[in-house]
Amino acid sequence: MQHGNESTVSAENKIFILFISLVATIGGFLFGFDSGVINGTVDGLQQAFNSQSVGTGFNVASMLLGCAVGAFFAGRLADISGRKTILLISAVFFIVSAWGSGIAEGSLEFVIYRVLGGLAVGAASVITPAYICEVAPARYRGMLTTLQQIAIIFGLFMAFVSNYLLAEYAGASTATLWFDFAAWRWMFWMELFPAILFLLMLFFIPESPRFLVLKGRNDTASAVLTRLYGSAVATRKLAEIQQSLSADHQPRLTDLLSSHTGKVRTIVWVGIGLASFQQLVGINVVFYYGAVLWQAVGFSESDALLINVISGGLSIAACVITLLIIDKVGRKPLLQWGSVGMAITLGLMVLCFANASQDENGNLLLGDWGKVALISANAYVFFFNMSWGPVMWVMLGEMFPNQIRGLGLAVSGLAQWVCNFIITMTFPLLLAGIGLAATYGLYTLGAALSILFVIRMVHETKGTELEDMQG
Repeated sequence: MQHGNESTVSAENKIFILFISLVATIGGFLFGFDSGVINGTVDGLQQAFNSQSVGTGFNVASMLLGCAVGAFFAGRLADISGRKTILLISAVFFIVSAWGSGIAEGSLEFVIYRVLGGLAVGAASVITPAYICEVAPARYRGMLTTLQQIAIIFGLFMAFVSNYLLAEYAGASTATLWFDFAAWRWMFWMELFPAILFLLMLFFIPESPRFLVLKGRNDTASAVLTRLYGSAVATRKLAEIQQSLSADHQPRLTDLLSSHTGKVRTIVWVGIGLASFQQLVGINVVFYYGAVLWQAVGFSESDALLINVISGGLSIAACVITLLIIDKVGRKPLLQWGSVGMAITLGLMVLCFANASQDENGNLLLGDWGKVALISANAYVFFFNMSWGPVMWVMLGEMFPNQIRGLGLAVSGLAQWVCNFIITMTFPLLLAGIGLAATYGLYTLGAALSILFVIRMVHETKGTELEDMQG
């Protein structure tokens, strides 16, 4: 069933499938932009709200609490009101958050708007890959779902570029720009453009056919499937989806437990493991605190923001490689080799930081190790973005059986964002407590453990129809 005959393939509306996948990934772009924009505003926030390191850590990480809640409830709500509806709500939240973060006058107000943005990011992070998996043919499902990660990285990249240009134009992120507002406020407002575009474009995409079948709206599902794959395939697909959903009941949390043992199903633990390890390798420390990290190594604010732009470009290149090979090579080998690459490059960074000295202001002096640190950090980002970055979302979107996809994504998404929050929140504290080398040592350990996890627990999903996924 993996390869249709020629007429089946020719009846596919590839342009329409690509179009709706691209619209869905604007959510990924906003996820990236919203995560990255904070990177250039840390100084402005400290100055505007008089916050110290724990306060800054919370201002930066507050969005992630919203993400955890958004990811968990979006998966559940998408089973009740639809994938498209949740994406529409998240688009509205993105708009409100971008506007509010820029006008906030105090820490609490700022945190409230960031948490709203977080709810949107969390929802988009789990619903976009699920939606794409549910409309894309198995042959190139991995490729289309990888677009989500490219969109996330591109969003991060554009946030870095926008922050860099605004700070350069104003003179510093804290300097006044147009209409007497500080540059850091404009950094948040730039997000309004893609957020409004996302909201408008969502009106042009259909609801997921698998959700429509779940709700007993078989005629609408048939119409969507016909538009996607042609009438011959649509009839067969509809029957397969109906069978796989075994419409004896609506999805409920107890579906995550094994009917034989009453324990949490292994596939759910694999989902939680994939989601958690993606964060435990410390990737978001590089993203959220990139500018701060490179300034600590001795680069100027302007240089540090520029290095962020370079590593963003490298990330996109890595994702494009994955996009081209994921449906040929498979998911598991990419995860495995990505873990090996990250363990090695993180280990090299630990070595660099362990050999650094400090000046009287407490700034790191890396000396000859500086170049090694910079190359290792960028190689690490490259390995992450050709493996765990995109592949984790691809696997979560496709590996759960139809009946528990929304629930499995909800639990895995929650785990992902909770780990993200813990890593982001603890980094400034660990930096002050045990130092940079020991902190990166913990992320190296995470990468090493992820190798064993992939070998032992992860099963290949390449080319398998969603209706054939076994939980």
